[in-house]
Amino acid sequence: MALAKSPAEIVRESKNDVLSKHHTWERVNLIDIAELLNGYAFKSSMFSSDPQKGKPLIRIRDVVKHKTKTFYSGKFDDAYLIKKGDLLIGMDGDFNASVWQGEEALLNQRVCKVGVFSKHYEHKFLSYVIQPYLDAIHAETSSVTVKHLSSKNIGEIPLPLPPMVIQKYIVEKIEELFSHIDAGVEGLKQAKAKLQQYRQSVLKDAVTGKLTEEWREQNADKLEPANELLELILEERRENWETEQLKIFEEKGKTPKNDKWKEKYIEPKESGELGGLPSGWVSTITDQVFSFVTSGSRGWAKFYSDEGPLFLRVGNLFHYNVELDFRKLQRVSPPEGSEGSRTKVQEGDNLISITADVGMVGYVPSNFEEAYINQHVALARPVQRVMGKYLSWLLSGDFAKEQFKALQKGATKAGLGLDDIRSISFGLPSLLEQEQIVQEIESKITGIDRLKKETELKILHASKLKSSILADAFSGKLVENIETDETAEQLLERIKAEKEKLIADKPKAETKREKKVTSERKSLLAVLSEQSKAITPDVLMQEAGFTSVDIDDFYVELALIAEKVEQISPEQDTLKNWPYDKSANIKLKLKD
Repeated sequence: MALAKSPAEIVRESKNDVLSKHHTWERVNLIDIAELLNGYAFKSSMFSSDPQKGKPLIRIRDVVKHKTKTFYSGKFDDAYLIKKGDLLIGMDGDFNASVWQGEEALLNQRVCKVGVFSKHYEHKFLSYVIQPYLDAIHAETSSVTVKHLSSKNIGEIPLPLPPMVIQKYIVEKIEELFSHIDAGVEGLKQAKAKLQQYRQSVLKDAVTGKLTEEWREQNADKLEPANELLELILEERRENWETEQLKIFEEKGKTPKNDKWKEKYIEPKESGELGGLPSGWVSTITDQVFSFVTSGSRGWAKFYSDEGPLFLRVGNLFHYNVELDFRKLQRVSPPEGSEGSRTKVQEGDNLISITADVGMVGYVPSNFEEAYINQHVALARPVQRVMGKYLSWLLSGDFAKEQFKALQKGATKAGLGLDDIRSISFGLPSLLEQEQIVQEIESKITGIDRLKKETELKILHASKLKSSILADAFSGKLVENIETDETAEQLLERIKAEKEKLIADKPKAETKREKKVTSERKSLLAVLSEQSKAITPDVLMQEAGFTSVDIDDFYVELALIAEKVEQISPEQDTLKNWPYDKSANIKLKLKD
């Protein structure tokens, strides 16, 4: 949260070209050419997702999206109204700057508006130059959870100051070059979208038999009827259940006296008849082909460890793909007993996300290390392990997603139940054709992924090209040998005189008002002592009477009482969703 160096020191020590300037230019602090307006701490009790119930409210998440899903129904000061074209900066997280392109909206706390008042600094020039400086400050800002930016640091940013003629020329040149790059990127994005559509069509063709239509005709004499395979699966499903029950008897030291216990077996659901299936396929339902369906348990955060088995979460799954994502791993020391063994994965298992972003699927391959699932993931174990890969591809495509969506209709809470996992109807081909379908899918998906990666690299190159253009622009390389009637030094003197006049003309009443507000604050310790449970810094700030203008004072006072305050960090599962998930915020309370 703390910035160890001043913005001026960061810029002076930086070797990044985009923070450099031409030797004939000057530097000017942002506060000397622009006014900073911190957003207001609007009461969250008056927030709504209904556009008919209030004014749009710009929160940190909305700065780069140019739209919001939050609406405020209370009274407000017009000073906090943001219009299209206003420059905004998010003051938590990534410190993003963006020129607002959305509808008129209110400015919420931890978002800052930068309004250029100087006649000697181009608004567009500032909008292009500011982000690299914010990135440099972000890199130097330490934090426990989420990084915070102060308006004081924003105001101290030493901006490059070329003559006005050069400022205007740089803006024109940047916009010309960027327009060519943007056109190319738009074409690449369209190509990427078409690759995704092709991926979805491959999965659809796979489960309807179209993908292997020619192969099936050529190998008709080798294929077993799928109805015979289904009969074997149903027999094996029951046998698996009986084996498990006998194992339970044995663990309890009991021996069944007769076969009455077998009557407790629950027959799988009946499948409706699907139309249009290829010859030799049979209609079935996932309840018939899965012998075991479960989900992980809550409260495993206490078992988190730096070593031990893997703990598979929603973040380890993909849409329209069945490979597991290992970019973010969590390990655990699992509890002993049935709770641990129940959620332990095996080769061939299908993993499905059942909350939030539902319908993502993963397949557990052979020789997979010991792993367990959390409460947001369902585990579906095929009766025949060899069918696992085919079933996972089946569940990953729109064929199953559309059924999942239909099953969710009317539900009071978004998500999938275990019964939903057992309720997907599909066409079952022979084992030999299942193997061929998997081969065809993976061959085509490999090609799609290769093209997708090439496209993403080109988009990334375009982004780097923009960065190099900005570096050339702000170091003066784009505008060499351009004559001006006024030097940057003379322009800086004009800016200083302009700022001095503004200060002299500023009403003294503002200072009195600020002092009055300050005197009405409560101490942070007093507020925390009144709380029965931990609260977020935003709530603490509001309850203590700090306004968005006082954000720096708030963090200074918080630092002074740090030894008496316990910080409760969110679980890693939720932290990655910050700032979209309220539970991803750090919370504070007095130490016991």
